[in-house]
Amino acid sequence: MIPAMPAATATRSRQASLVALRFGRVAAMGTVAVLILIAGVWASWTSAPYVMLTKGREQGTVEVTRCDGGTCTGPYTPVSTGSTARDRVVIHHTAAVRKGQTYSVVVKPGTDEVLRSGPAGILYAWAPLGGALLLASVVVAGGLRQTRAAWVLAGSGIALLTAAFLAL
Repeated sequence: MIPAMPAATATRSRQASLVALRFGRVAAMGTVAVLILIAGVWASWTSAPYVMLTKGREQGTVEVTRCDGGTCTGPYTPVSTGSTARDRVVIHHTAAVRKGQTYSVVVKPGTDEVLRSGPAGILYAWAPLGGALLLASVVVAGGLRQTRAAWVLAGSGIALLTAAFLAL
């Protein structure tokens, strides 16, 4: 404090700087949390519309006959009208796809790639959002100091990931 400066002015100046720092922290961490959630929705939306909005799409089953690296292949048997049988379609090899099993699938338009359909496919499509919810909860708890909101985000992420795990 400057000796000629009154104590009240120094206190007000210190309070103003603390308010500015608090606002900056909340703005920065709020932005980070929102960007994490947007990234989770973006990652989920690459397959979610095909699995959730199946009306008018080719639906059928695939029997996985071969798995190499990150993909599995097998013959496609149509179930919906207007869908054509294929000798070989590609499904991504994950923990949820095993050789010798038959899965309900939806064909991505214009490709020979298929995605799991039904409740398991929907939950699996939204799994990246579950991870983003968990990550955002840490940012909200630590950066924004909103523990209740963080618990809600974490609980939602855990519920989504657990449901996806159990459905697959």
